[in-house]
Amino acid sequence: MGRIASTTPPADAVIPNRHVKAPAVGTQIPSHFGHCFGCGELHESGLHLVAIAGSGLDLTGKFTVTDKHQGAPGLAHGGLLSLAFDEALGKLMWLIRTPAVTGRLETDFLMPVPMGRTLYIDARITGQSGRKIYTQAEGRLDSPTGEVAVKAEALFISVPMEHFIKNLTEQYKDHLVKHPELMAFVDPDFDINP
Repeated sequence: MGRIASTTPPADAVIPNRHVKAPAVGTQIPSHFGHCFGCGELHESGLHLVAIAGSGLDLTGKFTVTDKHQGAPGLAHGGLLSLAFDEALGKLMWLIRTPAVTGRLETDFLMPVPMGRTLYIDARITGQSGRKIYTQAEGRLDSPTGEVAVKAEALFISVPMEHFIKNLTEQYKDHLVKHPELMAFVDPDFDINP
């Protein structure tokens, strides 16, 4: 069996610089795809997670648990809570303008998240070592200062943009033609030919 990657930054990790073209402090970080289950505004039963860029390598996100997100009756499904954290932590890549994929995600559930309640997620980058980007977050119930219900740490691996481009569907190519800023955050010279 292979070695399991740690979500804790190694001693040689550095804090990367916030990119000069990162989303402005206090602005909403865009959805990378309208039909994304985590953040897409067009996905009917999705989480519709909204993330706001912080002043450093951090963001605040939130989503409200609906009847479409239940596991046990009246409670958010644990997998969906993990998805919310994967989405929030992944959006941190906008702040360093680096395409990346989730390498490992650890989620700790400290208390149930009931339907109708809002989970506020505070996420940050904690280090980078080569292609590995380390992140962590905590989710609080009903307000940014509420009780901590969920914590997560994740390891992201930076990848070349071609990793995503080679798998684009025609639907997403059409979406990018209408929203070229979604590719420009990673590669300002990237061009979609309509």
